[in-house]
Amino acid sequence: MNMDNKRNVEVVVISDVHLGTSGCQAVELLKYLKSIKPKILILNGDIIDIWQFKKRYFPKSHLKVVKHLMGLASERCTVYYITGNHDEMLRRFTGMKVGRLRIINDLKLELDGQTTWFFHGDVFDVVMQYSKWLSKLGAIGYDFLVGLNTLINWIFRFLDLKLKPVSFSKKIKESVKSAVKFINAFEETVANVAARKGIDTVVCGHIHKPEMRKIEIENSTVNYLNSGDWIENLTALEYNNGKWGIFNYRTDFIEEPGILVTDYEKLVDVGVKDLFKNMLVEFSN
Repeated sequence: MNMDNKRNVEVVVISDVHLGTSGCQAVELLKYLKSIKPKILILNGDIIDIWQFKKRYFPKSHLKVVKHLMGLASERCTVYYITGNHDEMLRRFTGMKVGRLRIINDLKLELDGQTTWFFHGDVFDVVMQYSKWLSKLGAIGYDFLVGLNTLINWIFRFLDLKLKPVSFSKKIKESVKSAVKFINAFEETVANVAARKGIDTVVCGHIHKPEMRKIEIENSTVNYLNSGDWIENLTALEYNNGKWGIFNYRTDFIEEPGILVTDYEKLVDVGVKDLFKNMLVEFSN
């Protein structure tokens, strides 16, 4: 994309990219990153999934994202890498600077006279804090569901079925009462801590649920924001002209609306696709 066509954005926040896992939508993320020109880019945790990192699975599209992020840090963009739980090994490098890239645990910025506090959010996850093995087990199960989502949605596209993409993991999180209760408790806890510290706005990741809402805490109001993820929701937070907004790749990315392109589709040859469809037709007859 031509530099002149890029959108100028004051602050961009992305989180929970999980590079190194099959569920990561790196192709779409790179397209988004190439479409913007941020002054400040905040990587709010779980960018690289070190928990499930495997040398045999780190596609070129994932490497391209890393390369682009480093490129941004070498330009005029200031990049803050806030560590999360899946990339917690990077916490030993807190305070390190590489060009305009800084590795930190949290960040406070003054935006139009208001204090905004950025952190991943895993410190408020009770399961994460007291049962790390259980949390890792849950991450494996979540990754399995995301992989299943990817496979089924690829089959839909492979067969040219005009069906809405499925997300078993998202469905479970939205329907299971305990999951909904956990998310609500997480948001309320974060807002309470922010209120006690006199923070106006708090920005998190971790729970993969994009959100912007005001939470009333006694005599104060805290703006709670969550940047979502680049596995299911494909969302980012953008700050411009004193206002925050959620950017949704599926609905807001102008250049290529509609069906997303994934690494899997690049492996599909048109001839193989037609052959497979013909076999299904023969079988159905």
